[in-house]
Amino acid sequence: MRRKADLALAAAVVLALAGCSFAPTLKVPEVPVAQSYKEEAPWTEAKPADQIKRDAWWTLYGDAELNDLQTKLVANSPDLAAALARYQQSQAIADQLHSGLFPTLAGVASSERDRQSHAKPLRVLGPNSPDNYGQYTLGAQLDYEVDLWGRVRNQVAAGNASAAAAAADLESARLSLQAQLADDYIVLRGLDRELALLNDTVTAYQKALQLTQARHAGGIASGLDVARAQTQIDSARSQVSQTLAQRALAEHAIAALIGESASSFSLAVRTDELELVQAPVGMPSTLLQRRPDIAAAQRRVEAANANIGVTRAAFFPAITLSAAAGFQSGDSGNWIKAPNSYWSIGPSLLLTLFDAGKRKAEVAQAQAQLDEQGATYRGVVVAAFQQVEDNLALLHHYADAATADRSAVKAAQQALDLSTARYREGAVNYLDVVTAQTTALQIQSEQLDLDTRQLRASVALIRALGGGWSAAPELAEASVAPK
Repeated sequence: MRRKADLALAAAVVLALAGCSFAPTLKVPEVPVAQSYKEEAPWTEAKPADQIKRDAWWTLYGDAELNDLQTKLVANSPDLAAALARYQQSQAIADQLHSGLFPTLAGVASSERDRQSHAKPLRVLGPNSPDNYGQYTLGAQLDYEVDLWGRVRNQVAAGNASAAAAAADLESARLSLQAQLADDYIVLRGLDRELALLNDTVTAYQKALQLTQARHAGGIASGLDVARAQTQIDSARSQVSQTLAQRALAEHAIAALIGESASSFSLAVRTDELELVQAPVGMPSTLLQRRPDIAAAQRRVEAANANIGVTRAAFFPAITLSAAAGFQSGDSGNWIKAPNSYWSIGPSLLLTLFDAGKRKAEVAQAQAQLDEQGATYRGVVVAAFQQVEDNLALLHHYADAATADRSAVKAAQQALDLSTARYREGAVNYLDVVTAQTTALQIQSEQLDLDTRQLRASVALIRALGGGWSAAPELAEASVAPK
């Protein structure tokens, strides 16, 4: 009875020690979080979560071609495939570490022919033992590390946290590529509208040149007027060629993103407008739940924290329980039988007594890594709030600028019409027409560029918010700002 009581007490002690862990209590670094965003706008409160799907936000721009390109991106992007492979590697490492919680079972089989040295001290089978003999073994060995100090459990925790960080990295890479594709597509469509404006301008300038040439032929206008008109049309044609070059680069960038050859990829010119999305924005603290890069940074803090427990456990002995059993014989015949069986069972203890400060340095290294990951986390969070505020400011002030630009376009067109009419009547020289033409083209081009910048800022804001603000079925609740 006393023996059973001692065994029960020993088992209780082992179980109690097995719950030990030398990892410090996890403390996620504090970051400054405001109660509201500084930029004022009619934003609505969101329902964010790190786990929501982010694979439909671009549909709010109302462009079927963009939707199709996003599908191709997910299926064919080499950058996304590489990010997926990195996640799979991290998950495999976590699975390897998780196996440490369980015993390992190995099979043993050997067939040897040995020769003993004549001068071997204390020959195993005595002085008259044969010089040549056989040795045949078949068995199994079981090993299990008793995780008294939490070394294995902290390794598993660190591996799981690293795998979760890699999963967030994958989501962050997907979001980044999707946002980049939407941005490049918006740029391309903006250039299409710019080309349409320039082509219309070339046509108008051609008519103005013909008018000037006719007036010059009739002796009404000077050669200077003709030269000025020719300069205007040549300048507009140059802008057409420059815009075509920019469009080609945007088209090539889209091809690379979706994993297609730029040599065979093309998108037809289109001048229809994209819808400007007004994303609902929650309170600043909800941003921490929404962005995958913040989630990845936080989980790396968790992994670094667990690694401290791994390094601290090295100061304590490692205890392994081992058991082996099988058959062994010097005869290659019928040797798998009871008399030839063997077995062994028992614990082993390994404790490093002196390592010249190696373990202490490893703990210091792990602590420094935790400090690094904590600082990285704070930096990611602070940058996230900056990105949201930046794009809120852009959208806010771009909206005011767009109102002024629309008024300026009307005024510039009126000035051009008046100057052209007065030139036909001979009331002004052609320099007034040139000035009005230049101003009208500049203002119209500025308005198109501002439309593009508003759309790009909306994409950047959605990206800064983590790529979504509600579950996919609720995306339709987002409002669309008027042009």
